[in-house]
Amino acid sequence: MTAAEISRIAGVTRATVSNWRRRHDDFPAPSAGTESSPLYDLSAVQAWLRGRGHTSAVSPTEELRTALRLLGPGSGVAARLFPLVAAASRRTPEELAELAALPDDQLIARADKTAQELPASVPQAEPVRYGPDDAGAVRALLGCVREAGAQAALDVLAERELDESAASGVYQTPEGLARLMARLLPEGASRVLDPACGSGTLLAAAARQGARELFGQDSLPVQGQRTAVRLLIAAPEAESSIRVGDSLRADAFPDLTVDAVLCNPPFGDRDWGHDELAYDPRWAYGVPPRFESELAWVQHALAHLEPGGHAVMLLPPALAFRASGRRIRAELIRSGALRAVVSLPARAAYPLHIGLQIWVFQRPEPGGPDRTTVLFVDGESEQRAAATGTPSATGRPSATATAGTGTRGGSRSRRPGAPFDWAELTDRVLGQWAAFTAGPDSYTDEPGVARAVPLVDLLDDVVDITPARQVRVAADIDPAALARRAQDLRGRLTEAVAALAAAVESGEWRPSGDSAREWRTATVSDLARGGALTVLRAAPSGTRGSKDGSAATADRPVLTSGDIAAGNPPSSGGVDIDTDTAHPVAAGDVLVRAIGGGSATMTRVADDQDAGALLGPHVHLLRPDPARLDPWFLAGFLGAEDNIASASTGSTHVHVTPGRLRVPLLPLEDQRRYGEAFRRVYELRAAVRRTADLAADTAATLTTGLTAGVLLPPATPDTPGAADSRSV
Repeated sequence: MTAAEISRIAGVTRATVSNWRRRHDDFPAPSAGTESSPLYDLSAVQAWLRGRGHTSAVSPTEELRTALRLLGPGSGVAARLFPLVAAASRRTPEELAELAALPDDQLIARADKTAQELPASVPQAEPVRYGPDDAGAVRALLGCVREAGAQAALDVLAERELDESAASGVYQTPEGLARLMARLLPEGASRVLDPACGSGTLLAAAARQGARELFGQDSLPVQGQRTAVRLLIAAPEAESSIRVGDSLRADAFPDLTVDAVLCNPPFGDRDWGHDELAYDPRWAYGVPPRFESELAWVQHALAHLEPGGHAVMLLPPALAFRASGRRIRAELIRSGALRAVVSLPARAAYPLHIGLQIWVFQRPEPGGPDRTTVLFVDGESEQRAAATGTPSATGRPSATATAGTGTRGGSRSRRPGAPFDWAELTDRVLGQWAAFTAGPDSYTDEPGVARAVPLVDLLDDVVDITPARQVRVAADIDPAALARRAQDLRGRLTEAVAALAAAVESGEWRPSGDSAREWRTATVSDLARGGALTVLRAAPSGTRGSKDGSAATADRPVLTSGDIAAGNPPSSGGVDIDTDTAHPVAAGDVLVRAIGGGSATMTRVADDQDAGALLGPHVHLLRPDPARLDPWFLAGFLGAEDNIASASTGSTHVHVTPGRLRVPLLPLEDQRRYGEAFRRVYELRAAVRRTADLAADTAATLTTGLTAGVLLPPATPDTPGAADSRSV
């Protein structure tokens, strides 16, 4: 490892590492490299740091990445460590610590024995042997599983393997999206297939919904192995069968029919086998065009369903209106196979620049009921629902959204850095879906949000099934209700503007002198070692399992990274974390987002409203000693842009290492003065956010009312008497 990597692990500067080399004779000698760029043995450096009381300042996942990187490209160590993840997930934190403390030879011997127990459900798994050079990576893996959870360790290993294989277009389905898709399946779906299983997120979500037989296939061996190990961790009671291969060209389950299919297939694949599969019996709805690989995946999924079985697929928005797929879309509609289309906001899942869609299918049953309508849900319709004053399917008013410009694909921009509220979207979509499936013929449309469209209305020359086109925005708007809402929004906006003006008037800001003040600083790691604060890690995801072996989803409020970024109260539940190990938040705690990027707030001081909530994923909690550190002072300096940048890795989405953040060393009285100033800045930012949201909501409401003909322009000096625009 380089001196720069030593500084990152220890949470110190490069200059400090250079001083250690000069001043301490027992500092490890270089084991490789050159005189100008020496390389050091990782285990020797870690032992030296431990001997001097230096705890690691990097996260367990970053330690694992470093250990894998030090073994060099082409080592294949990541794939060889897969079986150890499943084994380690069954050990207690104390047992993992004992294993990590073993000498190298004993540790390798135990790892070898464990690797031989790899279940047959892991595809293309070959006998694994570890050598002395693997000891550092094995030890880092155990630490990662102990501190961050088995799933985090599995993701790091897969990330390394994918980087080495130069695989492109490989994206993990977000947990919130996977949960939504799995919950669109009917209760009792026990046998589930994912023919493009990737990281296994969808199959794990199906297992949480009660599926007990899980089938998956992926063209990349590392993804197949990743899914198999993930299911061993997340769903140990389920029977899983994972295969490697191209599902379209070489279906590993040709005779299998299942209750349900969940799939996030590859998009835009022009080499999917169009010519060689031209006469394939799966194309019951038409031969997929060469550039419509997604329609091949759709028919592959339908071919594997039992009659009446459901498929839920994530698909690109262009599939809903491209001319080349018109005939197959028409046949899917005419046969009753297509049941619903749900549009998602942009940035909900990769690729982030477009708003993807969820399509729900049901294989027709011989002699089954006729299906006369298709449900369309506009997943980013908060703005329009708010404009109509209509409550959502859950009975709550729809959340305020930032104004944006719609596109034919249904995507719409959101405020940079704004979190994605999966709980709100899931409630809204599932409410509409439940009402529709309970009685398709008696379903009541929700203006601006959802509409059941008769099949005959869809079968035109275009067969455009984009939800934004099919959902009638301005239908059935009550003019009086909209006028009342506009008046209410105007009053609230006026109050918000006044509050913003008051926040700006926070006193005179004076210069510090002719030049900037120079600080004597300490890292968070230094402060933690001195007892001035305690650093608590975020809870592992619920896939690690609760004490009874089941997946854990928090039913109590959870403070997430998105809540910090948006200044929202703790999320109201349904967040996938390990509730047995999650830390409760206390008033005065300082919370730091573990993944940054953009201009959103990075830190927050917990108040009484946050107290008692569980610490969510991707959040670091710093609990200061109030006799030594002021929390607002701490939060202000920790969240500074330069501080975050110096303690982070990555570019677009930076991963923050809390131990490397630096804080000025000031007397408590000075800290409190700075803390009060930072608190005022935080309130200013919150006032700006509230005002901007209200302004956007007000503008959207007025625009909808004017264009829908339910509001009249106000009287002006040039238009005395406010001439009735209906006569125009």
